[in-house]
Amino acid sequence: MAKRVLETPSAPAALGPYSVAVEAGGLVFISGQVAIDPATGDRAPDDVAAQTGQIMANVGAILGDIGLGFPDVVKTTIFLA
Repeated sequence: MAKRVLETPSAPAALGPYSVAVEAGGLVFISGQVAIDPATGDRAPDDVAAQTGQIMANVGAILGDIGLGFPDVVKTTIFLA
């Protein structure tokens, strides 16, 4: 199965040796996101609402850059600490 790494300037750069998003078999997989504003590199305040908002904005931007949106999402896994 062929895979394609999807690059986007609308999300923070990967913090390790992984891709922000990958397309394989007609599916798109988005890596875990952190509460960093890609425009400034600043981390969202220590507030669950602010951090969740930033993360969802990042996911939305990734989806938008590849021609998708939240209605196209089939599954998410969310970890809160």
